[in-house]
Amino acid sequence: MTDFFKEILDAVRLEDAMNAVSMFILEYPYPIAGVLVFLLLMLFFIRFIRNRKTRQPVRDIDSVTREADAPEIEKTTAAPTQKDPADISPDPGVPSPMGLMGRLKNGLLKTRASIAGRIDGVLSERGIADAETLEAIEETLITSDVGVNTTMALIEKIEENAASFKNAGDVRQFLKTQMLGFLTRPRQIDPSIKPYVIMVVGVNGVGKTTTIGKLASRYQSEGKKVLIGAADTFRAAAVEQLEIWAQRSGADIVRHRDNADPAAVAYDAVGAGLSRGSDIVIIDTAGRLQTKVNLMEQLKKIKRSIGKQLPDAPHEILLVLDATTGQNALSQAKTFHEGIGVTSLAMTKLDGTAKGGIVISICSEMNLPLQYIGVGEGIDDLQPFDPEAFIDAIF
Repeated sequence: MTDFFKEILDAVRLEDAMNAVSMFILEYPYPIAGVLVFLLLMLFFIRFIRNRKTRQPVRDIDSVTREADAPEIEKTTAAPTQKDPADISPDPGVPSPMGLMGRLKNGLLKTRASIAGRIDGVLSERGIADAETLEAIEETLITSDVGVNTTMALIEKIEENAASFKNAGDVRQFLKTQMLGFLTRPRQIDPSIKPYVIMVVGVNGVGKTTTIGKLASRYQSEGKKVLIGAADTFRAAAVEQLEIWAQRSGADIVRHRDNADPAAVAYDAVGAGLSRGSDIVIIDTAGRLQTKVNLMEQLKKIKRSIGKQLPDAPHEILLVLDATTGQNALSQAKTFHEGIGVTSLAMTKLDGTAKGGIVISICSEMNLPLQYIGVGEGIDDLQPFDPEAFIDAIF
């Protein structure tokens, strides 16, 4: 009987306790057994319920880490950055209630903190334009990807005009004016050219396909008839994504089978634009590393095929760059420009980096117009570049 008591009290599961009771009744079939069984079961249930209330769940290290990181995850979710177009479905999104300037400032929060915030801190702690101040400003600009050449030009200008600065505000305003001088205004579409052909190029992952979709939607909303040529035939996701954008925006699209000749798609797209009376034809192209010779040769072939269908086309070669890649974006711009003659730029994912100074660096060194900047995932977050608004937003 002692063994029976021990077995009941040590039981963890109800099933184990009931099995012990059954064996006890079979062994001691007399009336007192029923009373003992009842009391023992009551003790078991009391202990069982008490253990349920006090028992702490066992958590692994990963679950603890997830909880510790929860605030950061929420923060990231609250301010999303533009994702690689291969990873998401294109969605025009819901227009933000903020105005254009509000969205621009919100999208450039990290860059403003990196440039203006740090410069203001330097000017408040040191002399207006002494050696230490200039060194600190130089470091701030370079680490914000303004670029060495552009930074040195700015520092030289500050040194030349140091005697005219009365306070920190004068230095700040001087920097704004000098930076504005490096920026170029977007080129305008010639309305007399129909169709106006835009060939879009860039490496994988910069947001090229999404940029094309947003441009198509923007032009359609302006009353223009748009046709998209899906010449990135080696990546099925790109073609499918463009088809979704075309459906949502009301644009036409020309595509061939997978792995078809991209130049043939571009040729047919321009021909379709001519026959359908399109105002804008946007040609997507395959994205690969700018160092690959085959990519550049393919782009040259596409450019030639467009010119055979419509002389003087493409009228614009738009290079899409990812701001988060920093100085590598400048390297891409130089390589593409040398290879096919880029005429304009679009800079995406500025909301995801504190190094938005790359905009100033590229405009300064490339002397090419920056057409659009992306400061979020929404359709309205791809904005025509406004140099004054950009400088105001980061200062």
